[in-house]
Amino acid sequence: QLHSDQDKGDGSLKYILSGDGAGDLFIINENTGDIQATKRLDREEKPVYILRAQAINRRTGRPVEPESEFIIKIHDINDNEPMFTKDVYNASIPEMSDVGTFVVQVTATDADDPTYGNSAKVVYSILQGQPYFSVESETGIIKTALLNMDRENREQYQVVIQAKDMGGQMGGLSGTTTVNITLTDVNDNPPRFPQSTYQFRAPESMPLNSPVGRIKANDADVDENAEIEYSITEGDGYDMFGITTDKDTQEGIITVKKALDFESKNLYILKVEATNTHVDPRFLYLGPFKDSATVRIQVEDVDEPPMFSRPAYIMEVKEDVPLNSVIGTVTAQDPDAAKNPVKYSVDRHTDMDRIFNINSGNGSIFTSKPLDRETLLWHNITVIAAEINNPKQSSRVPVFIKVLDVNDNAPEFAMFYETFVCENAKAEQLIQTLSAVDKDDSYNGHQFSFSLAPEAASSSNFTLQDNRDNTAGIFTRKTRYNRHETSTYFLPVVISDNDYPIQSSTETVTIRVCACDHRGKMLSCNAEALIHPTGLSTGALIAILLCIIILLVAVTVVLFAALRRQRKKEPLIISKEDIRDNIVSYNDEGGGEEDTQAFDIGTLRNPEAIDDNKLRRDIVPETLFMPRRTATARDNTDVRDFINQRLKENDTDPTAPPYDSLATYAYEGNGSVAESLSSLESVTTDGDQDYDYLSDWGPRFKKLADMYGSMDSDKD
Repeated sequence: QLHSDQDKGDGSLKYILSGDGAGDLFIINENTGDIQATKRLDREEKPVYILRAQAINRRTGRPVEPESEFIIKIHDINDNEPMFTKDVYNASIPEMSDVGTFVVQVTATDADDPTYGNSAKVVYSILQGQPYFSVESETGIIKTALLNMDRENREQYQVVIQAKDMGGQMGGLSGTTTVNITLTDVNDNPPRFPQSTYQFRAPESMPLNSPVGRIKANDADVDENAEIEYSITEGDGYDMFGITTDKDTQEGIITVKKALDFESKNLYILKVEATNTHVDPRFLYLGPFKDSATVRIQVEDVDEPPMFSRPAYIMEVKEDVPLNSVIGTVTAQDPDAAKNPVKYSVDRHTDMDRIFNINSGNGSIFTSKPLDRETLLWHNITVIAAEINNPKQSSRVPVFIKVLDVNDNAPEFAMFYETFVCENAKAEQLIQTLSAVDKDDSYNGHQFSFSLAPEAASSSNFTLQDNRDNTAGIFTRKTRYNRHETSTYFLPVVISDNDYPIQSSTETVTIRVCACDHRGKMLSCNAEALIHPTGLSTGALIAILLCIIILLVAVTVVLFAALRRQRKKEPLIISKEDIRDNIVSYNDEGGGEEDTQAFDIGTLRNPEAIDDNKLRRDIVPETLFMPRRTATARDNTDVRDFINQRLKENDTDPTAPPYDSLATYAYEGNGSVAESLSSLESVTTDGDQDYDYLSDWGPRFKKLADMYGSMDSDKD
């Protein structure tokens, strides 16, 4: 209540109020000065209000005292419960953690005044989750309260935490939150095989690296803590089998490392060990993190193909060996216990020329055709061995046959020698050096000897000198040569080798006599052929090329003119279905004997009925020719004569189309004694025909007589 000393109680003064909430939250009685609150006040919204009051003269409106300011403070009461910062908390800790391990901290706030009483003092407690977890009352820190919590037994926990104000006293307000706690895995469980012994079967024909079987050790852990490495620690099949780990299923896959043989060993016993790859040292006290099991693998017998004694055979044979000579033997046998007999053959795809053959019983290979080392040095064939009782069981082996050389080829010139000698040559002048080659092979190197043939040794105008280095030189024997007397000399040379048996050949050197200058350079003679390559001269080649160009231009002009001429005859019927390239079928049977409108044969007999002025509609006419009048055929003219006449006219017609045309005329012959029975000809007659004569022709025409006779009677 406000009161002024100037107020005498006669109502002359008036109290007014201004400031925070004046007229809204706070009102004043202008007569008595009582201040009242109109609404419920909330300290959490506004804790302090500042107001100003004044007394004024009601009549003049002037203040009678200075304005007064006063403060209204809102005292707090416990009207707000604690609120957690999250509705749900999520946390995780490793399993097997020690007691008191920190899990998570929860926080709750109270909107009440912390400086006034205990309204904002929050205390935490656990409502759900004991005896596994506990919470500190003042900090809200959640810790483990039970030792050795095992994830494999229980993985998820739900804890409910309460926050209460007033220091947890009676009458305090509270709020709750939920904490979801997950135990994460640690490697506290070793792998364990569900059984101690495993049995597998494997055929002896199983390919290498093929899986024999799978085994699996169980591990209660997850993720990397459950990863297992398998190994073969001991056993008689330690080097025959291997084991790998399937990363997806954590299974051990036993595979074949070496080829199995039932006849050698049919049972293998292995000891397989499974070990964790990530071991936690904290839990080693629980025992070794590995386990072992025994694996028995039974090898099954299968029918195997024959096996050769070697993976490949290499044989040698001289090229002059006689036919049917044995050059080597291959051996194969059935590895099975039955020891089935084996037969041999040569794969003819590797010996298309059938140069070799093989004894099917003992595997000896012999020649069936002559050999030539110079043609083919190596022969690579394949021999097949198959069981006689079961030919499907077969195997192959490559046989490499090397043909050894014998001296069966005579040496010969390394090239064709054609040289020249100058007319003014001097005696003992070198004009050509010769060399030779031999197709045969020489282990110590070739040694050739050169000499003139006996018939030319004494009478030749040239001499030959063997250089003893597989070359020889041709020298002049006299001083001058005359090309007009002898233009060409043919010098026979004998070449021999020094191998056994000695082979020799006679080669010819062509020597032309030419005119030379003082330095020995050829000037002219028939030796021009030696320095100019055989062929046409440049001028001749140019002339031929010009002729070809002129011919191409002429052909182009002719084709262009022909195309322009063809365009003038462009068909009037512009359609994809050209009348010359298509066959149009009319499958119309007609109206029978009574159909007299289908075809008028009278037109065919009467040429005057044809309109000669009709033009072709499929091409554009170049010139309108005058219509040609053909001679009118007599009434008794035979159809054959008419057709022949038309054919002759078409052959001699200058306006005929430039392409082939087909004109078809149906002709059934000269007729019979009974004349035509067809009704097609009746259209040319003026009246109806009389068919009564059909009755006189006998029983074969009785049906026709009944048909046409009945028609006449119907008309009557």
